[in-house]
Amino acid sequence: MVSVHKRPLRLALTATPFIQVRDRRPSRLIRGYSGSRSRSFKRDQREEKKLLNWTESETLVSLVRVFLAPLLPNSSTNRFKSIRLQATPPQTVAPPSSGSAEVDSARLEPRVEEKDGTGINPQEKVKIEKEPMKLFMENGIEDLAKIPLEEIEKSKLTKDDIDVRLKWLGLFHRRKHHYGRFMMRLKLPNGVTTSAQTRYLASVIRKYGEDGCAGVTTRQNWQIRGVVLPDVPEILKGLGRVGLTSLQSGMDNVRNPVGNPLAGIDPHEIVDTRPYTNLLSQYITANSRGNPAFTNLPRKWNVCVIGSHDLYEHPHINDLAYMPATKNGRFGFNLLVGGFFSPKRCAEAIPLDAWVPGDDILPVCKAILEAFRDLGSRGNRQKTRMMWLIDELGIEGFREEVVKRMPQQDLERASSEDLVDTQWERRDYFGVHPQKQEGYSFVGIHIPVGRAQQRRHGRASRAWQTRMAQASSVSRTGSPEPPILMKGLVACTGNQFCGQAIIETKARALKVTEEVERLVSVTRPVRMHWTGCPNTCGQVQVADIGFMGCLTRNKDGKVVEGADVFLGGRIGSDSHLGDVYKKGVACDELVPLVVELMVEKFGAVLREREESED
Repeated sequence: MVSVHKRPLRLALTATPFIQVRDRRPSRLIRGYSGSRSRSFKRDQREEKKLLNWTESETLVSLVRVFLAPLLPNSSTNRFKSIRLQATPPQTVAPPSSGSAEVDSARLEPRVEEKDGTGINPQEKVKIEKEPMKLFMENGIEDLAKIPLEEIEKSKLTKDDIDVRLKWLGLFHRRKHHYGRFMMRLKLPNGVTTSAQTRYLASVIRKYGEDGCAGVTTRQNWQIRGVVLPDVPEILKGLGRVGLTSLQSGMDNVRNPVGNPLAGIDPHEIVDTRPYTNLLSQYITANSRGNPAFTNLPRKWNVCVIGSHDLYEHPHINDLAYMPATKNGRFGFNLLVGGFFSPKRCAEAIPLDAWVPGDDILPVCKAILEAFRDLGSRGNRQKTRMMWLIDELGIEGFREEVVKRMPQQDLERASSEDLVDTQWERRDYFGVHPQKQEGYSFVGIHIPVGRAQQRRHGRASRAWQTRMAQASSVSRTGSPEPPILMKGLVACTGNQFCGQAIIETKARALKVTEEVERLVSVTRPVRMHWTGCPNTCGQVQVADIGFMGCLTRNKDGKVVEGADVFLGGRIGSDSHLGDVYKKGVACDELVPLVVELMVEKFGAVLREREESED
């Protein structure tokens, strides 16, 4: 949570793990950017008729001018190209030239058009049977919402609608633990919401009582829980009225674009990432109207734009990361590609050996997405992320496929002038810190495990602007400075709501952390992440200590909830994925192990020893 004020700071307690910007005088906005997506949305509404008739090229050039021109470094020297970007259908491309992996030319025939169902996974067959985006773009959700659940269950088509296709609208049926209830995931580029938007989200979950709550994801996003199907059409309209959308936030889509949580207020930022993340989101969703060109990917796809030396944005675990760099006096970005987590494999992003100017970031994003869409595997879901395609083609072969899909079939090689300081010591954004705007400060608050009930979510809406960071935790006392081990505490949804989770995570993460804090004295933050299953939504591989849910046997031989313990993950310029330290530890036996690790690996002191020395 970040608060902005020239007068004495007032800190509103919120039970949400995000950064909040607050100014009680609406006329005082951060210079150069209003921070309000709803204003942009209102402008879009006024011009919607015109937008619908624009060519895609005109729309993109307009978006570049709106979002990037005022905020780019040395923006006065920028020249916007008259580019023609089209969401082209899959096309046949030539095989890669020498220097690439040996690949059969037939392999480079786009497989997205395969209709007979041969060799593709069940999710692809569901997409072939019925286009998921019709539920939104042809208003199919209106009809679906009127059908009773017992009738929906009688038809495979409508059952697949609520269990699979609604994920394209950001709706996830909690069939296993909360039948008939849905989680709704939003699309919040850079994790920014206004006061009006937060109030609306609080009003949605309020009506669901104990079933209604909100959570912050590790991609700077809100998820709201307790939603029932008949309410969905009106909720979607309400989101639109306040400039929000949940469109294309689940399944085989581009997920929420991530940026610097301190963008625009950080005295040390390299570049304000908000214009870029907004631009990417608007393009990918066609201004929240739906963009079928990018809704039939082989698997999900993550993107981030780096704006800080701290690398809060975690570029090494994104499919595409824009890394700020200059070239011949021009500002732009080097590109990393392929980072991902999955149950069977985790991989860090690698350089594409490519640089794009800062005012022309969309063509390469489009080209990479189309290469992935056209050529990515649609068989075993454990081998359909983009890095598997990169492995198959070789990085140079993959680059060639990207180049073929660029407007001029050209892509500059990477720059050696990286702007990220690799020796930078990553900052802690909790507490009160000065902004780049003279006389203003921001306040960072961490709320444990990212769970917000309606009452606390409603309090957050009193703020002028809220922002999510990539970590999810909070101080329950309301102090700007949470307990040291709570600062880096992250936990996925767990089996309270998620049908794939093997163990309960949020309450257990709090309990274990509190017990460890009672037993040891720690002088520096230790990031602990919990995930309920091998899908690793809690990103345990980047944590100092990670816990991945499993079933195991305790000392008495009884099958109980447990965790595989990971150790050694690092974030920042020296990022590194952690490794399994010990498998199958019963949850009730975790505290002694964590205490031991704290003392041996992180310089903690047992409190009994500390007290005796005092």
